[in-house]
Amino acid sequence: MADSTAKGKRTQPVWQAPADDATVQLKLYNSLTRQKEVFVPQSGKRVLWYSCGPTVYDASHMGHARSYISFDILRRVMTDYFNYDVFYCMNVTDIDDKIIVRARQNYLLQQYEQRNDTAKQVLADIKEAMLPFVEKVEVETDKDKKAMLTRTRDRIQDTLRTVEQEGLGQGDQEETKQMLLEAARDVLAGWLDKKYGSGVTENAIFSDLPKKWEQEFHNDMDSLQVLPADVLTRVSEYIPEVIAYVQKIIDNGYGYESQGSVYFDTVGFDSKGDHHYAKLVPEAYGDKKALSEGEGELSLTGQGEKRSANDFALWKASKPGEPSWDSPWGKGRPGWHIECSAMASCILGDSMDIHSGGFDLKFPHHDNELAQAEAHYENDHWVRYFLHTGHLTIEGCKMSKSLKNFVTIKDALTRYTARQVRLLFLLHAWKDTLDYGEKTMEIALEYEKHLSEFFLTVKDIMRTTPASGIEAWDKWNPEEVAFNNRFLQKKQAVYEALCDSIDTRTALEHVRELVTAGNSYIAQARAAKRRPNRRLLENVAIYITDLFKVFGAVPRDQSIGFPQGTAGQSGNLEETVMPYLSTFSKFRDEVRQSARELKAAPILKVCDEVRDTVLPNLGVRLEDVEGQPSVIKLVDKDTLLKEREEKFKQEEAKRREKEEKKKAQEAAKAEKDAQKKIPPSQLFTGQTEKYSKFDDKGMPTHDAEGKELPKSAVKKLAKLYEAQDKKYKEFLKSQEGHGDS
Repeated sequence: MADSTAKGKRTQPVWQAPADDATVQLKLYNSLTRQKEVFVPQSGKRVLWYSCGPTVYDASHMGHARSYISFDILRRVMTDYFNYDVFYCMNVTDIDDKIIVRARQNYLLQQYEQRNDTAKQVLADIKEAMLPFVEKVEVETDKDKKAMLTRTRDRIQDTLRTVEQEGLGQGDQEETKQMLLEAARDVLAGWLDKKYGSGVTENAIFSDLPKKWEQEFHNDMDSLQVLPADVLTRVSEYIPEVIAYVQKIIDNGYGYESQGSVYFDTVGFDSKGDHHYAKLVPEAYGDKKALSEGEGELSLTGQGEKRSANDFALWKASKPGEPSWDSPWGKGRPGWHIECSAMASCILGDSMDIHSGGFDLKFPHHDNELAQAEAHYENDHWVRYFLHTGHLTIEGCKMSKSLKNFVTIKDALTRYTARQVRLLFLLHAWKDTLDYGEKTMEIALEYEKHLSEFFLTVKDIMRTTPASGIEAWDKWNPEEVAFNNRFLQKKQAVYEALCDSIDTRTALEHVRELVTAGNSYIAQARAAKRRPNRRLLENVAIYITDLFKVFGAVPRDQSIGFPQGTAGQSGNLEETVMPYLSTFSKFRDEVRQSARELKAAPILKVCDEVRDTVLPNLGVRLEDVEGQPSVIKLVDKDTLLKEREEKFKQEEAKRREKEEKKKAQEAAKAEKDAQKKIPPSQLFTGQTEKYSKFDDKGMPTHDAEGKELPKSAVKKLAKLYEAQDKKYKEFLKSQEGHGDS
């Protein structure tokens, strides 16, 4: 019989996809708009990126680290987290006014030191050099620079007075000469340059200095674990391309030759409807100080060659004492701004996705770059997104080479590790001002310790719980579900923070909260006498580790947590030594258990001595957990020794506090006992500063001024008298039967 309820052939119901809630997109703070913009590369996932590199004439400092570590973090996040195909180009400025002056001064000073001048002649030269320097100090208007110059002047003058007071005819003449040279080196170099600088003509003299400092820069970047660029350009290697680039700008009507130099016509460029000069900082248009600094100290004499004060040099006619190359306009050298426009264009073409640099390069350098390139290509989009890192201060003060107020990268790395410096930068927004000092580094150190302890704890749990098989899978209780939900929430929060202009500061705060939640979960599980879930904790630890690999704070081959060093050329130190430490720890746990059962205090003391003194010297922390195997953690030896010292200090402080408390209690008891021995009749009679008359029982009747005491006061005193009478009788009773001592 047919089924009467059949409705014909059954089909699948219509399936509905979940609503797409992909509202979170990567945004970057774009200096061209001064707001966060959705990041859209020009060609799929490929990102063309140009970063302004260093001007190599001196040691790299923490200001350099501020830019290059920050951009390294951004580059890593975009490549390894958001999966963009980033092509990263960076330049090195090895032709520049600062380099020319420094190279010339170094050369002339070296020549001067090799002369056989007497200490008396050196003294006379320094005195002559000080005359224009003192005038310079007097007319300086910048407060910070004036303070620095004043300190230099005073230091040199103190040295000159000391030498003159001791007399040049006494003591070691060569030693005196060296003391003078050391004290006045900078001033003397400037004086020599004014007198003889125009006679320095060999190009090699101007190339040796930047080669030296470029190598030092690369060494510093390696030490900071900053990824190398995909391509590096030096202006000295792109002279023909720069000349061709300048000629194209002239051909397009935006450049003009004047007395062997070529200048950019800002008025002509700005008059075209699709061109805008000073896109980044329009309010700085006409800023004479900024424009002058952008032209360089060797270009200050050429102002009359320009059509407009805002025009800037594309090609500079070389003066005596400067390196030079042949060009259609005569012997000269590239202007500062043109190098980036020309070299970036050679590598990346007529439009790039990202251009980055320090905040102080916005105007005029980057604005001039934009104008040059857009004049060359006749477009208005040479750069799509401009990223600028914030300033770096030192203990709240402005950092500047010209003010001699800076910390070199090498100096910083003698105090802190590359990871700790990177954590400092990660804990701050990349576009904001960052202060480098002990207080801010302490925050980074505390953060590192917070994560390290979590990693070490998870590693110990992984070592002591099954990794596979039936015993590796524990039932999830509500605590595991709650912690896992927290984990998923924080992963999403980190993603949203990194989408928000790569906000690592907020991302790291979410990681901190996740680790705190993990520590609480572990503590709860142990308090309930059940083992924490290995798989869940491993997932969390791997996620955090992978995130910090993206940030460049953990090596790519590290499985979990911060590395503890290597054992020779093969394997991780932790993997090598942990089987031995685990065996030793298990043996010690069994010895301690037996010693407790036997009440063998000396054996327990030896076990504690191994834990507290011997193992820390080997970089091993052993944590005893009641009823469970001891926790083993490999920690930096110095950290453990500091922890031990701090523990001893705390124990000593507790001992002293206990001792002081005991003394106070004993003193209070002694005072109380002494109080009991006083007969009530003598309780008030000694207080003549309060009372002047007493009755026959020793009770006060009049105050110190002779006025009769009010009844309320007499009543209170009577109660004290009665209480003392009771104490005294108890004391007498306690003495009965003791006999004479």
